Amino acid sequence: MEIRLIVIRTKEQKRLANFYNLLGLTFDYHKHGNSPMHYSATIGSLVFEIYPLTKNQTEADKSTRLGFAIDNFEKTLDLLRNNGIAFSEPIQTDFGFLTIISDPDGRKIELYKK
Repeated sequence: MEIRLIVIRTKEQKRLANFYNLLGLTFDYHKHGNSPMHYSATIGSLVFEIYPLTKNQTEADKSTRLGFAIDNFEKTLDLLRNNGIAFSEPIQTDFGFLTIISDPDGRKIELYKK
């Protein structure tokens, strides 16, 4: 089994896409079928999408936690720091060397050194 799709929803799609660009994701802005306009990036065989909130949602789900293994770990941390994004002190764990940040909606994101 492998994960092929992750969709997160937000009030501010462009702001969130810009944030995830800092982590190295490159997005297309498009729609398919009857879907709303949304941002889409490919990570290997995974499609990561940023959709607007549904009609029934008033705010984004902050309980979703994501984890990315990133190239250029130190360079990415410098880029985050230069953009005013706080992160935890990087530490070695049983799962690898990591830091934790939050996206603009408040989702926790684990960044692992690849």
